[in-house]
Amino acid sequence: MTYCVGLLLNAGIVCLSDTRTNAGLDNISTYKKMFTFEAPGERVIAIMTAGSLSVTQTTLARLDEAAMDIEATPETSILLAPSMLQVAEIIGQTLARTSQEVAGRLGGSAASASASMVVAGQRVGGAMRMFLIYPEGNFIEATPDTPYVQIGEHKYGKPILDRVVTPDTSLSDAKKAVLLSMDSTVRSNLSVGMPLDLVVIEKDACRISESRRIGERDPVFREMSVAWSVALKDAFSGIKV
Repeated sequence: MTYCVGLLLNAGIVCLSDTRTNAGLDNISTYKKMFTFEAPGERVIAIMTAGSLSVTQTTLARLDEAAMDIEATPETSILLAPSMLQVAEIIGQTLARTSQEVAGRLGGSAASASASMVVAGQRVGGAMRMFLIYPEGNFIEATPDTPYVQIGEHKYGKPILDRVVTPDTSLSDAKKAVLLSMDSTVRSNLSVGMPLDLVVIEKDACRISESRRIGERDPVFREMSVAWSVALKDAFSGIKV
């Protein structure tokens, strides 16, 4: 399983993913699920993945190959597409085609060829946008009413996002929100785990503003986790019934 979350805010974009992949209780591995494409100052794109590893890796390899192709066109390359909407369409088409090919090879096990993605970014002169892309290639977009998207094991980390995240949330508070959302998920589901990948994109920067990996021993994350637990216990004890 996996957990990835992205926030689309007035100040910018914040994305966080875990790295745990498991194919049974005795087959747990670490794989990167956060990928970025940049033409600094012109466009920036962050992609997070969940689902079949073979589907997501093949899809990313095809997107990367198309982006590096000297004969690429705006219809085939996410680094040339004229808008983030068309970026989402290219990624959706590539994901759907890959899913269908893998499912065809698997036959009766076609359900295991399912994968989804979160795509976020900005092109110079355009608005920041964020999409959740389904295995079939269709997608929905984050809006001011719901300024975040999630894929994977999302239910444990959703309550804090619903309560604290608005379009006006600062990037600093947004990082805190996604990290606590992830902390709740890691605590409640063994199929989601460290290390974590965090990416921040400031509005109109058209480049990665912050990118870092957070390990189990990261002192800031551990302190935040402990403080959140204490705050929840104190709040629980203070409620009268």
